[in-house]
Amino acid sequence: MKSWEQITEFIKKQKTAFIASVDEDGFPNLKAMFAPRKTEGSCFYFSTNTSSLRAQQFMKNPKASIYFYNRGRFKYEGVMLTGTVEVLQDAQTKKEIWRTGDTLYYKQGVTDPDYCVLKFTAIKGRHYCDLKTESFGLNGMATPESLRTQ
Repeated sequence: MKSWEQITEFIKKQKTAFIASVDEDGFPNLKAMFAPRKTEGSCFYFSTNTSSLRAQQFMKNPKASIYFYNRGRFKYEGVMLTGTVEVLQDAQTKKEIWRTGDTLYYKQGVTDPDYCVLKFTAIKGRHYCDLKTESFGLNGMATPESLRTQ
């Protein structure tokens, strides 16, 4: 079983993330996004528009999952994390993850009211590689569910 450090290193190498929110009818909504701008422990920070459907859904229901994968020629590896999302609009957090070129998306710059940060906090996850799937908690230990799926 991979450690949390190995899993986060895998995540940091990916260019795309898939993030799922829950709509008003309880159905999952999945979207591809750029990779997280910042990773800190079990928290992953994404930039998005405050007016986006995803941000609006997270304000109503914070339940979420994110997924990362790498499809090689002979190997597929994926990590799904389940947790919650906070929609952050404070100046400090927005400045922390701001990047040159973001004015393409946020015309008024870092203070643009339509710029916000999604802070995803992982609770648990699943890792798939080499035809094996393992569930894990944040301490990287196998969960009883993973022992049943092996």
